[in-house]
Amino acid sequence: MEKFTTLTAIAAPLPLANVDTDKIIPARFLKTIRRSGLGVHLFDTLRYDEQGAERPDFVLNRAPYRGAQILIAHENFGCGSSREHAPWALLDFGIRAVIAPDFADIFHNNCFKNGILPIRLPREICDALMEDVRQGDNARLTIDLARQVVVRPNGEAVAFEIDPFRKHLLQNGLDDIGQTMAHVGAIDAFEQKRAASQPWLPKIALA
Repeated sequence: MEKFTTLTAIAAPLPLANVDTDKIIPARFLKTIRRSGLGVHLFDTLRYDEQGAERPDFVLNRAPYRGAQILIAHENFGCGSSREHAPWALLDFGIRAVIAPDFADIFHNNCFKNGILPIRLPREICDALMEDVRQGDNARLTIDLARQVVVRPNGEAVAFEIDPFRKHLLQNGLDDIGQTMAHVGAIDAFEQKRAASQPWLPKIALA
């Protein structure tokens, strides 16, 4: 998983509340277990019309937001089903952070497991950030995870909260498997000791 330290990137405003996971990635695209290739279907029903042509008024179909790595939305982002394909699609498109007043719990957890930083900020701050990034050349924000701030184009730093353990995982690029492999030395030592004392048990290999 890619480490998250400091990100300066284009941010796209999505002033919608209750964006559910079916809106993020429709169910018909969930047949794959591959994490790549889903970005083209991100917000499929919002991005494309019935003939598959891009809707020119949708934010991610317009410059400079085609290259957005930050998304700003309204309340209850990621509600609905628990599909992990939702953060996969966001990440495959290039989104590394989502800023919203709040998130559905399972989506919030899945973001951390896939290297996406979900940032909770009050609605009025989210609206102010949306206005910032609608100003053409000022479409960029900086997210400094170490300092736990979002830096606006005018230089103002807006603080956000994050669980210290989840912060550590993002900064070090550790998903669930990475957390386990960080202890591979201790696990191998335990297995060697167990093999000596209980040789009839099967050996567990992590690498």
